[in-house]
Amino acid sequence: MIAQAVLTVSESKRLIAKGVAALPSVRRAMEKGIIAIARGTTNGYVAEELLGRGIEKHRMIAGVTLPAKGERPGKLSEPKIPGYVIVDGQLREDLLVDEVVKRMGPGDVFIKGANALDYKNKVAGILIGHPTSGTIGNAIGHIISRRIELVIPVGLEKLVYCDIFELSRLASRTDVLGDVPRMFPVTGTIVTEIEALQLLTGVKATLYAAGGIAGAEGSVRLLLEGSREQLDKAMELIESIQGELPFV
Repeated sequence: MIAQAVLTVSESKRLIAKGVAALPSVRRAMEKGIIAIARGTTNGYVAEELLGRGIEKHRMIAGVTLPAKGERPGKLSEPKIPGYVIVDGQLREDLLVDEVVKRMGPGDVFIKGANALDYKNKVAGILIGHPTSGTIGNAIGHIISRRIELVIPVGLEKLVYCDIFELSRLASRTDVLGDVPRMFPVTGTIVTEIEALQLLTGVKATLYAAGGIAGAEGSVRLLLEGSREQLDKAMELIESIQGELPFV
């Protein structure tokens, strides 16, 4: 059987966050291990799902894309949260993401969102404005050498049709006019709406169409395939997150 679902950007973020929380590796690390949640809009939702409470998600931003013209929401200027570290299921406010990654290892999880996604090749891209590549630049060497699992929550709204590595090369040219951020390609455990729905309900989701108006800009329309029981479970989940307020 098939069904459809339309998710706004904020609804997708909530669904993806629930999917990340349901990953077997994340559940194991919540029992015994370290989970580092870097700053990012989708990661704000992930933090809420793992901590079991609301947070000031607007303080979790790590560089944002805003309309070229118009006022910047005042909330976005508030002091930033430096991410969250959870050790054996307990929030550790005394530990910083950028530091704890140096002591993480196999079985631990580092969570970092992305700005672009080549879904076919399972490669994501992170925009870089910081001269030393920011959070991912600080963490990636430890992630690779220490065999830390990199979980990448990213919505299908961020799909691109080019190879991420080619985009990275293009953005690294030196004959640049104005401010063009570089792109850092990463691979890891990618969690989109598709993986979240499969983990949580067992349905197979396919991106069917995208876009909308009146608050549905950037939305995704998904076709869902599965048994009647799976579809009922998926629709119940989707209905529970529909109405999620915009990020700011």
